[in-house]
Amino acid sequence: MSETPVDLSRYFERIGYGGAAAPTVETLSRILRSHLATIPFESVDPFVRRTVEISPEAVDAKLIGKRRGGLCFEHGSLFRRVLLTLGYDVTSLTARGFAGELRPRAHHALKVRAENQDWLVEVANGAATPTAPLLWCYDIAQQTPHGAFRLSWRNGETVLEEEKRDGWVSSYSLSHDPQEPADFEPGNWWTTAHPKSFYRAYLICTLAPENVRILLFNNRLTVRRPGFEDDEQILDADSLERCLDTVFGIEVEPIWRPHLRRAVQLGDELAA
Repeated sequence: MSETPVDLSRYFERIGYGGAAAPTVETLSRILRSHLATIPFESVDPFVRRTVEISPEAVDAKLIGKRRGGLCFEHGSLFRRVLLTLGYDVTSLTARGFAGELRPRAHHALKVRAENQDWLVEVANGAATPTAPLLWCYDIAQQTPHGAFRLSWRNGETVLEEEKRDGWVSSYSLSHDPQEPADFEPGNWWTTAHPKSFYRAYLICTLAPENVRILLFNNRLTVRRPGFEDDEQILDADSLERCLDTVFGIEVEPIWRPHLRRAVQLGDELAA
C-alpha cells in the first residue's frame, strides 16, 4: 500500500537533523532523539475543543508547517511515513494503556525492521516515551537517555515497562496485529473527542531534550533530570502562556486564553 511520503528536507529542518539518511539503526536512533527533543507531545487541540485530524496532509501541516506538536496518532502517522520514505520496513501496531479503568486500544506504536532486527519505536507515549529504539527482546532492561525500559510477554501480547524508583511499571500492551492508517480513526476520535477523553479534560505537554524531560500537566511544569530531584513550578495564566511559547514552541492563539485559565483552575485535579 502506497502512503503519502514526507518532504524530508522540511521534516529534517523541523527537527534540526542534518545527519545520515541511510536506513540503519544509528540513523533511526538519531532521528528519533531529534524528533522527541523538538516536536512536543501535546493535547492543546482537544483541550480547547478543536477537532484533530490524522490525514497525512493535516498532520504535516500542523507538526511541520505550523511547528506544533500533537498526540500519538499524529506523531505515529508522521514518523511512520518518515521511516517509510527513508526505506525502513515499518509495521503500525495498536496498544492499550494500563492506567485507570479498562480503555480501548487507543495508542499508535511502531515496529521497525533495521539491520535484520526488530525494534519498538515510540514517539508519543507522553512522559513514558523511550527515547531510543528498543530491541524487540523480552525481560532485558534497555537503557535510554531518559531511563531504562524493557519488553515483557504477557497474555499473548508485548508489554512496555518503565523502570521507576519503586520498580517496573507497565505502560501499555501491544497487539501484534498490523494496522493500516484507517484503523486509527476510531482511536483518534476516542482520545480527542470522546466526552471521557483524558486529553479533552487536561492540558498535557512533554518534550525530551538532551538529559532532561519537561512535563506540563495543566499549570504544573516539571523538569526531570536523572539523579536529581524534580524541579517544579506552578504557573499562573500569563506564565502558562509564556511557557507554551518559550519552552514547547507553541504559539498561543488568543481564543485559547479562556482554556488556559481553565487549566490553571484545574491545577493538579484528576478525574475520578
